[in-house]
Amino acid sequence: RLAKLEQQGRLRAVVTQNIDGLHQLAGSKRVLELHGSVHRNYCRKCGKGFDAEYVRDYPGKVPLCDACGGTIKPDVVLYEEGLDQQTLEDAVFYISHADMLIIGGTSLAVYPAAGLIDYYRGNKLVLINKSTTPMDARADLLIQAGLGDVFGQIEV
Repeated sequence: RLAKLEQQGRLRAVVTQNIDGLHQLAGSKRVLELHGSVHRNYCRKCGKGFDAEYVRDYPGKVPLCDACGGTIKPDVVLYEEGLDQQTLEDAVFYISHADMLIIGGTSLAVYPAAGLIDYYRGNKLVLINKSTTPMDARADLLIQAGLGDVFGQIEV
């Protein structure tokens, strides 16, 4: 549904903490992956890029670069690593310029991503989550239900 909204020009970007690439698989084009993606991997020594299939099918326990023998790391943010600055800046841009901000499927407890809500200046904040969040009182529309259930009912 998000991809369809994007195709119609009604959705500018998807900002996600997910690393699975499912938004792109569903057809979304402008996806800002705050925590990176398991579909991109790179050599820590020479920087050469590798796809997920190379890593998955690698015969050893730790995948090594076929160019220099360096260790290959998934392009994901691990504990105590910082977020990509450009992705963060892009997320702030889209959020601060949004007419409506829909936040779904998150407890809003993981920072710095949870703090991005502070950049929203509009008056159409929609929160969709099964459980309560610290930002529920700020919502103009609060839906306490599963994200899939809610978006499954939207006709686009």
